[in-house]
Formats: sequence, structure tokens, C-alpha cells
Amino acid sequence: MMDENKVLELLIQNPRAEITFLADVLGESEETIEQAKKKLEDEKIICGYHTIVNWDHTNLEHIDAMIGVSAKPQNNTGYDKIAEKIARYPEVSSIFLMSGNFEFLVNVNGKTMREVAEFVGSKLAPIEGVAATVTMFTMKKYKVNGILMDLPKQKEDNRLPISA
Repeated sequence: MMDENKVLELLIQNPRAEITFLADVLGESEETIEQAKKKLEDEKIICGYHTIVNWDHTNLEHIDAMIGVSAKPQNNTGYDKIAEKIARYPEVSSIFLMSGNFEFLVNVNGKTMREVAEFVGSKLAPIEGVAATVTMFTMKKYKVNGILMDLPKQKEDNRLPISA
């Protein structure tokens, strides 16, 4: 039986890996790999494939914000119902239940700071159970999902180690 975790590990490293490549690396048939990949997707282990964009290198307006949300748990559903309402907005790219100063950390995307501010004021803050929000705008991204953005490549250190 094939180890689906190996397929998962390879897809984490390269989500665009071709079925033929995965089959070659794992020594399995393409059909076996396709079935494993479909199973991982059907079971919501693999939930999507994403492109990481360095918006600073485009001519498109784009802003990201992290919003700390303080919330009061609801009877019978705790924080789940509030999280579900927040998650359904298309402006929200991710939402996490957190420990610490806020119950939720919400990542919001927009074209301008004003657009994000209007989302917070007119849609997010009025949700029943939301007690307060703190909006932090992303000024510059250095690393996203393990990918270095604009950092220069590190030069190799070819010196020999010295031991005493």
C-alpha cells in the first residue's frame, strides 16, 4: 500500500508537481498517485493550491491586513458561529482561533487601506459576538509560506572549518 504522506510531502514542496514526476520519485504508477491525490483532496487533507504573489512587483493595487478580533463565545457554539460568519466574506483570506490577546486573527485583502477599513467598520465589527478589532496593515513582506520575497540570495561560505 502506498504511503500518502509521501505524496503530501512532495506536494507541499512543489504543488505544481506533475503526476508523472510524483510517480517516478515514489516508484508508483501514475494511476496510484492520481488516486492518492484525489483521496487527499476528497478528505480535505489537501484543501487547495495557492500562488504566492509579490504584489510590490505588479502594477496592481493590493493591501493585506491582519486584524485581531476580540469576541465573546456564543451559547452552544462557542466561537465557531462567529468564525463562520467572518470566514464567509470574500475579503477574508484566512481566519485563525488564537491564544493570547485576541480570539481571532483575520487576514484581509483589499485594494486600498480605505477599502479594508470600510470592511472592518461595516461588516466585521458589527457581527454579533465581536467585541473589538485591531487592524494592522502589512507594510512589507519578507517571507510568505516559506518563500523569501525580496531578500537577496545568501552567498555561499566556501571557507574550510578550522579546528584546534
